[in-house]
Amino acid sequence: MMILHRLVSRTPKLLPTTVAALLSIAAVSAAASPVGIIRPGARWLDNRHRLVQAHGGCIIRRGQEFYLFGEDRSRDNDPHKRYVGCYKSTDLVHWIFCRKVVALASPNRRLFNGPWILERPKVFFNRLTRTYVMYCHIDNRFYSLARVAVFTCKTIDGHYQFIRSFQPLGFQSRDIGGYTAPDGKAYLLFEDRPTGFHIAELSRNYLTVKKNICTIRQHLEGLGLVHIGGLYYVVGSHLTGWRTNPDVYATARALAGPWSRFRNIAPRRTNTYNSQSGDLFKYSGARGSTVIYMGDRWTPPRLWDSRYIWMPLHISHGRMTLPRPAPWTLNLHTGIAAVLHPRP
Repeated sequence: MMILHRLVSRTPKLLPTTVAALLSIAAVSAAASPVGIIRPGARWLDNRHRLVQAHGGCIIRRGQEFYLFGEDRSRDNDPHKRYVGCYKSTDLVHWIFCRKVVALASPNRRLFNGPWILERPKVFFNRLTRTYVMYCHIDNRFYSLARVAVFTCKTIDGHYQFIRSFQPLGFQSRDIGGYTAPDGKAYLLFEDRPTGFHIAELSRNYLTVKKNICTIRQHLEGLGLVHIGGLYYVVGSHLTGWRTNPDVYATARALAGPWSRFRNIAPRRTNTYNSQSGDLFKYSGARGSTVIYMGDRWTPPRLWDSRYIWMPLHISHGRMTLPRPAPWTLNLHTGIAAVLHPRP
């Protein structure tokens, strides 16, 4: 509790909740990291002292709270259903379990006959309809259908209802990413094995894909997109299955391109520090913005124990670099991250 007291007393504007609420969170998260410190590769426990199950996911910020969505691969799940977990936090460190917002049995036994998959959930908030819209990759065990599934809910942490599945604009779609622009337009990134990957604009209600903005002829998955400093940055992983590889990025001044050549995001020999990109999350504060690399360290067949590799990216003059994973903090007031280097 002494660490929490010092944070509150020295920086009263950094924490958006009351002291009482923070003490409550600290009490139920005693097994987690100290307040404010994100530890890549560690065992992240929620308020129930269970491993956070939100793999290949995304973060939505609503007011002073962050909502994390991802694949729930718990060992005790019903094998006939596919799950998306939802958690909330006020500091990106201590996560409170909301519910399994998707617990889906096969929506179409003709298409998804036998084992099937639901991966990479990405959630958008539609300002016009006041609806949360989730896109996922849905497929059979052979990955031969290559479709997206669409879910909706009126509350961010409620039960999301399956709407339909389809191939966007007739293209194959496997791994997906998402991006919402400041003007409210939303975009879906999706891997299309014959051509590379697409950046496509969603319809006004986000329930379907309106038009293809750009086709990038680079075969990548684990896609993430962010806009900062006047440039778009897209990140992806090569197609090597569960094995990690050197993730790459490219830049453009417009989503339609032209896009730069792809460069490694980390030293090639590290295989992205044994992780795969999953999304990019930008947090903006009073003094600047931090872009967080949200990666997964997949560990088949123990996928339920796959760890999260989140790190603040170094971005400057069109270059993006992923630092070696280390404990770090994010100042929620300034928006500036700091990596904590061990003492010599």
